[in-house]
Amino acid sequence: MFAEERHRLIAELIEEHGKVSVSELADRFGITRETVRRDLAQLETADLLRRVHGGAVARTTASITEQSHLARTGLHSDAKQRIAAAAAELLPSGQVSAVLDAGTTTELLATRLVGMAERHGELLAITHALPVAQRLAATQTLQLELVGGRVRGLTSAAIGPRVVAHYASLRPDIAFVGTNGLHASFGLSTPDDLEAAVKTAIVDSARRVVILADASKFSQETLVRFAALDAVDTLVTDARPEGDLAEALEAADVEVMLA
Repeated sequence: MFAEERHRLIAELIEEHGKVSVSELADRFGITRETVRRDLAQLETADLLRRVHGGAVARTTASITEQSHLARTGLHSDAKQRIAAAAAELLPSGQVSAVLDAGTTTELLATRLVGMAERHGELLAITHALPVAQRLAATQTLQLELVGGRVRGLTSAAIGPRVVAHYASLRPDIAFVGTNGLHASFGLSTPDDLEAAVKTAIVDSARRVVILADASKFSQETLVRFAALDAVDTLVTDARPEGDLAEALEAADVEVMLA
């Protein structure tokens, strides 16, 4: 196989799977790892991928890459709907306080909670995310507490020390938290340090922490870690984690719920 054809196939694999490893490519094409590394270096120079330890990832998966709220709304929508439906069933009945983090999946969860509000008695929903609050405000059956601060345009969520301090002063029964990355060793992460500080405060405050993450977040690392896996009680997702991630979740005693 000519190098040009091999490069085209590597680029297609990156586009399809988001990442490739040196060892997998060497086995697939019957070439040495040194040749694979040269191929990846040339493709990186052509701005077709980004090299990382042990392989390469899509050039759009840099640690600070973050899509806007509008762009994320249409991604993996079916999986997010299933995850939101499964997460809603975790809400205890009766007088309950629940934090909903910023994110498109938590927005879908908010819509479901509005429809279920009468089942759950006096539900107090707490959020710092404007889109989530807008959905929760659609009913008077539940109580809504909006945590205020400077709003970050990219995510439409409040950030800053006032938000962090507010969550640090609470002890909610359950928190539903989103994440940009879910990694065996790095844990839970997000690209922005101010968003990460808010997420850390939520995780630290809640009696039970539920992570909502579709399979596209598996084995991803973004810039700032906001929690280790052992800080999580339940992961609600659309596919069963495998390999190192599955082992790490089990070691951290994280319940995995498939939606």
